[in-house]
Amino acid sequence: MAHPKRKISKQRKNKRRTHYKASFVQLSTCSNCGATVKYHTVCPECGYYRGKLAIETKEVL
Repeated sequence: MAHPKRKISKQRKNKRRTHYKASFVQLSTCSNCGATVKYHTVCPECGYYRGKLAIETKEVL
């Protein structure tokens, strides 16, 4: 197995790894109420996730 001749600095290593990071949050619509929510999170408006009730929310009348 090859051995490195010189140490690769933390800065150089981290620069090499930055090209794949997401630049913005992915959004979708809730299937229950139609509100805009982030992917893989419970809807803050109705409390549903993937068609099932995940958390109980207080309804304001």
